[in-house]
Amino acid sequence: MKTQKKEKSADSVFPLSALSSTRGSRRLAREKVLQILAACETAGCSWREVFQHIFFREFTFDSKDAENPKKLLTPEEIFELEADVPIIWKDEDIAYTQDILNIVENNREEYDEIIERVASNWQFDRTAFIDRQLLRIAFSELTKRPDIPVKVTINEVIELSKRYSTDKSNVFINGILDTALDEFIKAGKAVKYADESVSSKKT
Repeated sequence: MKTQKKEKSADSVFPLSALSSTRGSRRLAREKVLQILAACETAGCSWREVFQHIFFREFTFDSKDAENPKKLLTPEEIFELEADVPIIWKDEDIAYTQDILNIVENNREEYDEIIERVASNWQFDRTAFIDRQLLRIAFSELTKRPDIPVKVTINEVIELSKRYSTDKSNVFINGILDTALDEFIKAGKAVKYADESVSSKKT
């Protein structure tokens, strides 16, 4: 009699800690959008295929007990060392993340055309991989999320670029967003941001 092999669940292959957790935030949600977009572009898949795995865990890459390598560990301790930390999210942050992912999915060609055109001194395929994802996130917020102030969008995206991209990315992204925002306002795609944008440039 043949026995069927049971497929391992994602949580058994990539375990989640049973002892610790962390709370999500809007900043962490943006970070997760970045991770999901990067994974999808690399793998050529839909964000829905990787959302559950990436969004609900904080990845562990370094040993939590590296300072004491000679310590004998129990199986439970070894599990915890290798486990990712589960993230507890507010419904509003889950909704935000899914909304931004949908916006990028539906407007990616338009956003990429803007990036390629505005970054006239750069070849699009030479633009830093992470920068492209961050600009897509920023464009989504600037054109489709009137509840998020312009300054918040720009500052948060630039902070992510400092953490995940190149040394020059923050300057590059800031320049692209400045020009793109003017285009969005003139085209009536960012009308609710017009006053804020003008006043912020004067200060």
